[in-house]
Amino acid sequence: MGRFSQLIGWPPPRRASVPAGTRVYAIGDVHGRADLLQPLLGWIAEDHARRGGEAALHIVVVGDLIDRGPASAKVIDLLTTETRGDAHYHFLSGNHEEMLLAILDGEAEGVPAWLDHGGAETLESYGVDPARFWDDPEALPRVLRAALPSRHLAFLRGMVDQVRIGDYLFVHAGIRPGVPIEEQAGRDLRWIRKEFLTSPVDHGPVVVHGHTIVPKVEYRRNRIAIDTGAYRTGRLTALGLEGEARWTLTSRLDRA
Repeated sequence: MGRFSQLIGWPPPRRASVPAGTRVYAIGDVHGRADLLQPLLGWIAEDHARRGGEAALHIVVVGDLIDRGPASAKVIDLLTTETRGDAHYHFLSGNHEEMLLAILDGEAEGVPAWLDHGGAETLESYGVDPARFWDDPEALPRVLRAALPSRHLAFLRGMVDQVRIGDYLFVHAGIRPGVPIEEQAGRDLRWIRKEFLTSPVDHGPVVVHGHTIVPKVEYRRNRIAIDTGAYRTGRLTALGLEGEARWTLTSRLDRA
């Protein structure tokens, strides 16, 4: 395992900052890569200590913790047992968490799509063989409820849609341009893509988001994309923010 750390104060696309006395790290889509998340959390702690001061530490995880990668259950374990300390954690719900929760609530019609988009790997991480559920989707909600530890289910149901810190708004996918922040639909926050990515509109806050894979953190005037495709590329990235400064930390394996 290698560590790549890009500790540079990037000039902002426009002036934006977090409140004085606050330091924020936003982690992109994990997608079952516990092997990348665990060292990244350690490096965030080290980087926070190295920067010193009395800044309050906020860690925002922008959703899609599960599916596609091999260790979704371990990812949830890490974030429910090993992340307390003095940090303020904010866990955002992604479209993959939305799909899983819908199935847990009995919506079996979504089972084939979920399995095809990484749900099979999540089932395997909980010790459940996914093979039978393509043909018998109605059986999955009951089996899944039995397989998930209660603290995992409580964690997933406790995730939020958005977090605002200073001049930054953190969401999973993006926002619908032209709609006031307080009127944004949860489904857009978790699923939107083209309308948001192609919009030049000033949204007010700078939107920090995942959902769409980029080769490296992408800075635009009105948004910052931080999903570097952990499950596919072996790179999981965190964006650091303090005052007007920005930097990145990346947990990386030589091969995904």
